[in-house]
Amino acid sequence: MSVVPADVLPGGALGLDRAAPEPAELGPRPRLWPALTAVYRAQLSRARVARIPLLFVATFQSVGIMILMRGVVDGGGEAQAVVAGASVLVVAFVALNLLAQYFGQLRASGGLDHYATLPVPPAAVVLGAAGAYASFTVPGTVVTAVFGCVLFGLPLAHLWILAAVIPLAGAALAGLGAALGLLAPRPELATLLGQLGMSAALLLGVLPPERMPEAVRLARDLLPSTYGVEAFTRTFGPHPDWARVLGDLAVCGVVGVISLTVATWAYRRAAVR
Repeated sequence: MSVVPADVLPGGALGLDRAAPEPAELGPRPRLWPALTAVYRAQLSRARVARIPLLFVATFQSVGIMILMRGVVDGGGEAQAVVAGASVLVVAFVALNLLAQYFGQLRASGGLDHYATLPVPPAAVVLGAAGAYASFTVPGTVVTAVFGCVLFGLPLAHLWILAAVIPLAGAALAGLGAALGLLAPRPELATLLGQLGMSAALLLGVLPPERMPEAVRLARDLLPSTYGVEAFTRTFGPHPDWARVLGDLAVCGVVGVISLTVATWAYRRAAVR
């Protein structure tokens, strides 16, 4: 029987010098932008068929409201407020109402567990879904704005401002809708809150503010879509006050960041339960 010298054993005589195995290297953490793009595309493809009829309803609703208001308002500033409010109402119907219902149903059905198993940051889920729903508002908002301008004889020169109004107002309303859907304890309550939010956007956004009581005007200032309506309304005049337009859009942007941040927090809170 041969004896092996201790110095030729791996790790020394007792193996005490053997290096501990290094832990397996984990994959890189998912980055926000690629994950956001993936969620956005997935939500866009899923909602395309189901949401197009609802988008038609939102557009038809806004157009119908303008036709009814045509016999009430005479023109001028009131007509500008009606057209701007009806256009932003399409955004509120989809980004606020439908998104609140979507996240409410997703939470109730356990769909958040599916996203929790994916290597996707919570912010990407909220932003991706909000962006997909807000994207559906673009055609309806443009059609409503063009129809309203023709109906009331308003200029079409500054309709390009919708390129800023739609994403900024959409971000503010989508964040609010997502937060309502994620914080509501039941999907029925999320649907109710979404409907109430859209009704507020209808009553406070489409009706001319000059005809509202002072208390209602204060409530109107608390609604995020109001500043998108105001920014759009100010562009109809012959000499728009672009500083005030930018100020209204900035308010929409700030509210959008805050509401989407709250929605992301609500998603984390709902996903861990």
